[in-house]
Amino acid sequence: MTAALLGIDIGTSGCKALLLDPAGRVLAGETATYGLSQPRPGWSEQDPELWIEGARRAVAAVMARAGAVELIAIGLSGQMHGLTPLDAGGRVLRPAILWNDQRNGAECEAITAAAGGPEALLAATNNRMLVGYTGGKILWMKNHEPALFARLAHVLNPKDYLRYRLTGEFATEVSDASGTGLFDVRARRWAGGLIDRIGLNAGLLPPAFESHVVSGRVDARGAALFGLPAGVPVVGGGGDSVIQTIGSGVIAPGELQTTIGTAGIVAAALDTPRDNPDGRLQVFCNVAPDKWHCMGVSLFAGGALSWYRQTLAGEDGPLPDFDSLMAEAAQSPAGARGLLFLPYLNGERCPHPDPAARAAFIGLTARHRRADLTRAVMEGVVHALADMYGLMQATGIAGTIVKASGGGARAPLWRQMQADRFGCDVVTTEGAAEGGAFGAALVAGIGAGVWPDATHAAATCRNLTREHPDAAAGIVLGRAGTLYRGLYPLLAESFAALGQPPFDGGPDA
Repeated sequence: MTAALLGIDIGTSGCKALLLDPAGRVLAGETATYGLSQPRPGWSEQDPELWIEGARRAVAAVMARAGAVELIAIGLSGQMHGLTPLDAGGRVLRPAILWNDQRNGAECEAITAAAGGPEALLAATNNRMLVGYTGGKILWMKNHEPALFARLAHVLNPKDYLRYRLTGEFATEVSDASGTGLFDVRARRWAGGLIDRIGLNAGLLPPAFESHVVSGRVDARGAALFGLPAGVPVVGGGGDSVIQTIGSGVIAPGELQTTIGTAGIVAAALDTPRDNPDGRLQVFCNVAPDKWHCMGVSLFAGGALSWYRQTLAGEDGPLPDFDSLMAEAAQSPAGARGLLFLPYLNGERCPHPDPAARAAFIGLTARHRRADLTRAVMEGVVHALADMYGLMQATGIAGTIVKASGGGARAPLWRQMQADRFGCDVVTTEGAAEGGAFGAALVAGIGAGVWPDATHAAATCRNLTREHPDAAAGIVLGRAGTLYRGLYPLLAESFAALGQPPFDGGPDA
């Protein structure tokens, strides 16, 4: 019987389950997809039962495919910042409010004021209370759904709701807790003074463990629901944006990870909890207990290309083939013949924390063709990544290699654009293509003693591809990036006006 580690990742569009052997080889993987709801402009919600059903399907598929395996441990990953509200009996009170939801701007301002202003908030948590963070969502529920809030007993992030259904335990770990905006990342504990000042009951929040710590075991109900043996240890795991770094082998200074998934992320591991002066970056606890994690998150990256493909298809038409679009975009030169794209399709987080930001094509002319538009969308995502890296450089973080991950990393053209824009080699690793589930399995292995620490676990991530920067293309993209960076300040006022009557449009049909 083969020993195996199970990683489960609750994503925005699907659940990925993956079995990994102790040598770091993938035995089986499966993704079960599901949808989300956007009942109003800027709102993003999901029924948590979709995660459970997706996890059941994905886990059943990998267990059947792998054959006879002995599970050593289970690790969990998931979309961060989502508010999953439960009553005292563990029942879900309303659809989860997701990471990319933009409704709670007023509540975030109120939390910042209650903390004593931006500097005091940064002193307490080392992070702004960004729109989308869990803390602002809790206060939104208190202000706008008081009857439901009166029944609120437990606040969980998505992966931690899966833990509850697996083990019956209410728990989280330090990386996902960091993304609530209510966590003191320097001390690696809940920011109790801040929680008191904003009038929330600290008992709503679960205990926060280090990511490799066993925080529960599969109980009888979990075993019956997921078809897994009772008693298997479940470790803390990690928020997807953080745990993906170890899944790409990023654990040492000098290494950067970029992720082009629904969102776009630039991340680096830190040996100390570096200060976050203006709060535009996010400094979280790493899944390694002696490290921290710095990242910038752009709300739409691969999601921008998905929107673009769906728009080309129309309401009921077939989606344009991804590989064909990539081949077509490669026929457009660097700079997309003078066309720029701002990917702010649902507001933005970094480097512009602005829920009113909007997407735009800039420079469109009659000579542009679909290949140019496709390339401009892709380059816009890379410019957004480079903008976030610029903030990181200003704090002294420097990268000599980029490890690319997420669905966008399977496109050689997108990897080459990153190499040209960042001016360094871009590689992919075996685990990166598997997303948070691979990192979750690695962290499960640390908790089970398969690897002594995160550095040894990350060393299992073998390189697959490598792109070298093209100097000529880099010059063009650098100049385009300078223009790109100047557009948001010029357009921000117009973006805000377009979100107000008579342009706001009200709820979607």
